[in-house]
Amino acid sequence: MKDASGSVIYVGKAKKLRNRLRSYFGGGTITIPKVAAMVSHVADFEYVVVGTESEALLLEANLIKRYMPMYNILLRDDKGYPYACITLNEEYPRVFKAFREDRSLIKKGAVYFGPYMNSDLYHTLRTIEDIFPLKRCRKVLPRDIGKERPCLNSHIGKCMAPCSGRVRSEDYREMTRQIVDFFEGRYDGIEKAIEADMEKASEDLQFEKAAVLRDRLTALRNIKKDQRVFMDIKRDVDAIGLYSDAGETCIRKLELRSGRIVGSSTYFVSGYISDSPEILTGFITQYYEGKPKIPPTVLIPDISGMCSGEDDFDINETIAFLESFLTSEAGRKVRVHIPERGELKELGELSQSNAKEMMIRRILRGGGADADPSYAVHIIEKHLGVPEGSIGRVESYDISNLGNDDICAGMVVFRGGRPDKASYRLFKMKTVMTQDDFASMREVLQRRLAHNEKDGFEYPSLILVDGGKGQLTAVADTVRQLAPDSDIRLAGMVKNNKHRTSGILFEDGTFLKLEGEDKDEEKIVLLRFLTAVQNEVHRFAVTYQRKLSGKRNLKYKLESIEGIGPAKRKALLSYFGTIKAVEDASVGELIKAPGIGARDASNIYEHFHGKGES
Repeated sequence: MKDASGSVIYVGKAKKLRNRLRSYFGGGTITIPKVAAMVSHVADFEYVVVGTESEALLLEANLIKRYMPMYNILLRDDKGYPYACITLNEEYPRVFKAFREDRSLIKKGAVYFGPYMNSDLYHTLRTIEDIFPLKRCRKVLPRDIGKERPCLNSHIGKCMAPCSGRVRSEDYREMTRQIVDFFEGRYDGIEKAIEADMEKASEDLQFEKAAVLRDRLTALRNIKKDQRVFMDIKRDVDAIGLYSDAGETCIRKLELRSGRIVGSSTYFVSGYISDSPEILTGFITQYYEGKPKIPPTVLIPDISGMCSGEDDFDINETIAFLESFLTSEAGRKVRVHIPERGELKELGELSQSNAKEMMIRRILRGGGADADPSYAVHIIEKHLGVPEGSIGRVESYDISNLGNDDICAGMVVFRGGRPDKASYRLFKMKTVMTQDDFASMREVLQRRLAHNEKDGFEYPSLILVDGGKGQLTAVADTVRQLAPDSDIRLAGMVKNNKHRTSGILFEDGTFLKLEGEDKDEEKIVLLRFLTAVQNEVHRFAVTYQRKLSGKRNLKYKLESIEGIGPAKRKALLSYFGTIKAVEDASVGELIKAPGIGARDASNIYEHFHGKGES
């Protein structure tokens, strides 16, 4: 697809081109915002006929890389998520943080790992310094060899001191190759090498050197101990997870090496869950192109249930193409697999949950690492017609219950666009005994607004109501009645039929639509902020409701046992961990719990199993 200037703005494929073009230009309503926006700019198109689905996918990937069309899914580095670079192309390799991959260095032999969360990479590099005697100064080698005395790190065994001229470049490169093995999770060879060096140093009576090597070995073993072993059979697997929200999709890749998760990569691209086929194929073809080491197995989610129902999408043909592409890049067979059972399925689910967590984290902080979280609040101030800085404290509430049981609410607070978790509050209903969200919200507001600046609990500048006109009107009536002299402003967070945030409704009836084809930067930022508020208040309230439900179940199961009061119930749970473990315990095992005598143990056993123990 081309715009009026002849620039390529979209590349796609279709089994039946006529049907695809009819869906774009047939005059019907286009429900996907990105497609609607793209179609509005199309002035011309051209097409290429190929023989198979795999050929079409390969040509599509190549054309996207050539033209970088604005409406295709493009994998761009987020500068908030850095890489670790190892310059194996140099005589004395360096290990450092880089904010993007340099293709020219990769062609020369440098390797990149990541991208990582900033804090994750910091801890990884610190761990490497504990294990490997790596040069950490700014000397340029071999240019600066012999110009200055080695620094303190060399005297305490923290650096090989290649600047002294006494270290062969081959030995230093060998140590750097071990760092590559470390990033790839291949610890066994490193462990054996350090252990052998330690034993030799001890035999040679070099006890200080042996002590340094011992500390390195301990640091390495602590890393191994803290990592979960996923598989009995040591395998190398990449697992890719996808999660979409607020108009973006997070791609999270977990790296399993020798049965351990040793790394992860995180990317964010524009697009909805319906774009999953394009996002997944685009990520794999762009990320793995030119990668020096590709694992034998790549796990993907079952995107057939995520896409928008295109009649020409075939998950099996997509897998066949991806396998062909990765096999060509790796120079050996690579399997692309949707796991259905066992540990591979567990790993796939973990990558999915990781993608969701990374998306929630991004939304809560207002975007990438360089985003200004207060920008969304300034946008609301502009639409409210109030001076910038007028809105300081933003509150939102959510009611949660299980029928008529465990009725409660959560209150979250945002300042400057960021969550202020120290100010969060929980409410358990005292007067509302049946499921009634409006009555529950009124009780919550009565209790909340009973506190103000006089007792150190300031009023909010803005209350974001979860709902449309009805909910906003009900909350407004209550607030104006309870705090008539306050200047609390209100707005409703409106959701669409898919239960996703779609707009904001102001008290004067003005509705700002945040989804659709005409989204600008302000709308994207505001959508992300409202989504963060809605997700956070819902999570906070539901977590509390589940806690209350668990306590109620505990009371139901243990409180009716003769002789078992609060202290003994607490002792039982502390000793056994769960009610199920208490239920499964024998009389002999129950007696071992602190404070539980023979009669108590018998009563507990009979409560769950009836008279007598078999």
